[in-house]
Amino acid sequence: MSEPRKIRPGRGATLNLPGRFAGTDVERDLEAVPDSVATEVRPERARSIIAINRSPDIPFEQSINPYRGCEHGCIYCYARPSHAYVDLSPGLDFESILFYKQDAARLLRETLAKKGYRCSPINIGSNTDPYQPIEKKYRVTRECLEVLAETHHPVTLITKGSLILRDLDILAAMARERLVSVSVSLTTLDANLKRTLEPRAASPQARLNVIRELTAAGVPVTVLVAPVIPAVNDSELERILEAVANAGARWAAYIFLRLPHEVAPLFKDWLEAHMPMRAAHVMSLVRQSRDGREYSSNFGERMRGKGEYAEMLRKRFRIACRRHGLNEEPWPTLDETRFRPPNLSGQADLF
Repeated sequence: MSEPRKIRPGRGATLNLPGRFAGTDVERDLEAVPDSVATEVRPERARSIIAINRSPDIPFEQSINPYRGCEHGCIYCYARPSHAYVDLSPGLDFESILFYKQDAARLLRETLAKKGYRCSPINIGSNTDPYQPIEKKYRVTRECLEVLAETHHPVTLITKGSLILRDLDILAAMARERLVSVSVSLTTLDANLKRTLEPRAASPQARLNVIRELTAAGVPVTVLVAPVIPAVNDSELERILEAVANAGARWAAYIFLRLPHEVAPLFKDWLEAHMPMRAAHVMSLVRQSRDGREYSSNFGERMRGKGEYAEMLRKRFRIACRRHGLNEEPWPTLDETRFRPPNLSGQADLF
């Protein structure tokens, strides 16, 4: 028997369904979760800190994820299924039982000091947000940035959190050496929609302010309109691009809604809870853009979809970018030549 649907204040998921690796001989407790769900943070002892990316449609080879799980609670998050690997639910568990990487800065320093290490930009935030609320206390992202700044290592960041402005001192200094760029994710300008779609993420206005502040400090900013959800936020595409251009962004991209693994049932239940009269239409447009399926993992296609609706989005995006002066020049290339491995000996570097 499935857990009854319940909308909980400050939480995105309406279910706490078991992950796909749950054994058939193990019964997961699906009793109703309390109305108010507190956030629990646990340490995670990582053996390594840099993950290698081999996906051809992601523009970086290396990434760091300071946290597992994300308190922002975005219902559409493609990272939700990762909680199944630690025997937790991709539903409410993903946004309320969080892990921080212990000794992340030390592991990063040791990795960068290895003889065979080859410098290429490291992305922070490809899986869960590096500036989610718990970063204010645990500072894992900040400590990793300090190591990267010290070694003059290029870094890219992705966030929808306004806490990134705390680290403007580091980011501005790195920007002067062409060592950093930031992608700000902006899904909607509607504060009411944001509260249900991304309950604990920064407000739309706060994210526009992040774009303004970073741009004023000389940090290159691109905006990710992500995800574009048919019949939910797709009508805002042009308005979002106009707003971010006015805030100072010079580049933009978009990503079509992705529903891998457990994300599909979670998202559909969210639709039934928040937009019951629209739910069937939303999913019909999703399937039209995925060859009749709810998700396709094919490279290239998974980010954009295919078919008439997806093609219409592509055209609208190109026209709006042209109208507002976005993507008129190539995205800045970060400087890999400045990198200097850290000195682990504790002695001053004589050279």
